[in-house]
Amino acid sequence: MDGEQRWWFCLKHNTVESDETCPGKDRLGPYPTREAAEHALETVRKRNEEWDAQD
Repeated sequence: MDGEQRWWFCLKHNTVESDETCPGKDRLGPYPTREAAEHALETVRKRNEEWDAQD
């Protein structure tokens, strides 16, 4: 993703960020698009459900 716009979802502010304004411990990402970052929590929920189903 070098040279490309990257996006993060900030867990502290519940917002999408286009730069590294909040510390990494408070962010999910990076995501390649703003839309992907907007759905970060949904993506995490789905992955957790899949992993739980494997147990």
